Amino acid sequence: MDNKQVLEGIRVLELGMAIAGPRGVKCLADFGATVVKVESIKRVDILRAMAPYAQNVRGINRSGFYQYNNNKYDIVIELPQGTEVIKKLVVWADVVVENFAAGVLDRQGLAYEDLKKTKPDLIMVRVSGQGQRGPYATQRGFGTQFGSLAGFSNLFTWPDREPVPMPNAYTDFITPWYTVITVIGALIKRRRTGEGEYVDLSQFESGVGFLSPAILDYAANQRIAGAMGNRCSYAAPHGAYRCLGDDRWCVIAVFSDEDWQHFCKAIGEPAWTKDAKFATLLARKDNEDELDKLVEEWTKRHTTEKTTEIMQAAGVAAGIVKNGADLFSDPQPEHRNYLWKLGHSEMGMTSYEGASFKLSKTPEKLTRPAPRLGQDTEYVCKQFLGMSDKEFDQLLAQGAIGLEPGVRIGSA
Repeated sequence: MDNKQVLEGIRVLELGMAIAGPRGVKCLADFGATVVKVESIKRVDILRAMAPYAQNVRGINRSGFYQYNNNKYDIVIELPQGTEVIKKLVVWADVVVENFAAGVLDRQGLAYEDLKKTKPDLIMVRVSGQGQRGPYATQRGFGTQFGSLAGFSNLFTWPDREPVPMPNAYTDFITPWYTVITVIGALIKRRRTGEGEYVDLSQFESGVGFLSPAILDYAANQRIAGAMGNRCSYAAPHGAYRCLGDDRWCVIAVFSDEDWQHFCKAIGEPAWTKDAKFATLLARKDNEDELDKLVEEWTKRHTTEKTTEIMQAAGVAAGIVKNGADLFSDPQPEHRNYLWKLGHSEMGMTSYEGASFKLSKTPEKLTRPAPRLGQDTEYVCKQFLGMSDKEFDQLLAQGAIGLEPGVRIGSA
């Protein structure tokens, strides 16, 4: 196995916050890229202010959500005073990734057209809610809002209930992988042609792509998809069923009459499984409410682990509805080294999410925990940008850059 990582030598400047931009850049860092993340003390990354906090103690360096920033250097730059410092970092970098609302950087003189004047082969990925241009481009929001705009909230509920907000910022977790692949593609192009690339990435459009079946159904049949809860139009039983224990559940999906026969044998073929109203998929769909109650009567007598074991042994699609404790004790992600433990100066040992894919010759490496706010300002300025002590001190005095709160010059 080669010790050199696939993106070693690539320099990335991250301008942004939350998840849509930083999560993709984290992946680049984990596979070897040198990443500098720019923050502001006046307006810190929103993830720093979100629970859960380590040991339930609040603090800007203690949020578990901020784990999407491991392997990054953190520098504090305040705008507009620090605009020229950012431009110096742009010259240093191969790639710039930003995920502010459309127009925010443009107003600071940091649009792609401005930056490529000093870095002609710049690769810049701009992640925004609905793209950089268009009637709704300047609308602000996060993945929770853009997931709803894409149509997920219309489906994420039960037919007899009102739409509910997304349980997480869904498009924030889809978009980063487009960032990763477009950066890699742009790097390959630049190596071949010497030319940079500008990528305008929309969270909204990234999300819509995951609703292709519903879009096709409307385009072909003018049929609008509606909420179905846990059900599926071509499977029954299909849902999450309560199991033995406190708030324990198992999902089961029966897609064909053959699957149904396997399911019936697995639960001991009680008399109700012989009823004609459950004999075919269409019949089961017509009597699905009753079917779900009967299935749950059986699952409630077994643990979720036993239920899953019985179903899978019979060839029926099933799985545990896992909680956090289940994930941390699951031998599969442990075997694949999915969760990494890194020591943090304030939080202690903390778990970090690795990549869901593995490269055989150039593995990921998570070596640095999420940075404290501004912990690397002096290092980045002097080591990466070659600033003298005098220039650094002047910028600090002007408020263009900032140190970690509570840290004095020379002690970072």
